[in-house]
Amino acid sequence: MPRDPAWRGRLITAAVMVIVLWPMLVQAEFKPWILWDAQSLEATWNFLSSFVPPAHSAEFLQLVLVSSWETIAMATAGMALAMLGAIPLTLLVTEQLSVSRIGTGKVSPLAATLRHGVRALLVLLRSVPELVWALLLVRIVGLGPTAGVIAIALTYCGMLGKVYAEILESSDASACNALLNNGSPRLAALLYGALPESAAELVSYTIYRWECAIRGSVVMGFVGAGGLGQRMDESMKMMAGSELATMLMVFVLLVAGADAVSAMLRRRLA
Repeated sequence: MPRDPAWRGRLITAAVMVIVLWPMLVQAEFKPWILWDAQSLEATWNFLSSFVPPAHSAEFLQLVLVSSWETIAMATAGMALAMLGAIPLTLLVTEQLSVSRIGTGKVSPLAATLRHGVRALLVLLRSVPELVWALLLVRIVGLGPTAGVIAIALTYCGMLGKVYAEILESSDASACNALLNNGSPRLAALLYGALPESAAELVSYTIYRWECAIRGSVVMGFVGAGGLGQRMDESMKMMAGSELATMLMVFVLLVAGADAVSAMLRRRLA
């Protein structure tokens, strides 16, 4: 058989990966063999066996339904607030929509300073995960979905503002330049110049983020932000495996439904 001409490169790459990853695995105390320990296997079996049969009483299913709706509402309200914050920040941070560069083609120092400040704000907002924001906000506003809504709004405002600006910056600037050079305000330049070309990509990313917000809403429930996650946390603390099994199935259906809605909207945009 002919020798692979790239075998040296593949061997070196594999060696480098092992050399780089091994210290990280050691530092992370990664010990997967613990899963096969007799005590761990017994604990796993006892926990999983309590999943059968799943809880299915009418009262419990009604509670799960209300919690699931609360999760969807939390994600949707948080995304709406995030977009309200991200759109004006996008107007400020997108150089393509800069008014100060009209005529000279260069952004003024004051506008550049403002733009860098807004970029720093977006970095700050998205660098703190929504789970951490929720953990902090629960201490301020108390338990419940309010903390989750604000946490999603803060983190996703930073994410949406950054990605919106990048999408607009990568689009054709000729329409925006024509509008701005003829005296159009930057909001009109965004609506009639940049959006027609970038609308599909912007909406697709927004839908994807809404889908992520639903998953995040469940996770934030574990720190007291309400919704389905908080009910799951309570059932886990009580070792109620049957209740947890039902909520896990509902969670899978919830994510699958969000994914289906997302795929349908993307198909329509395409």
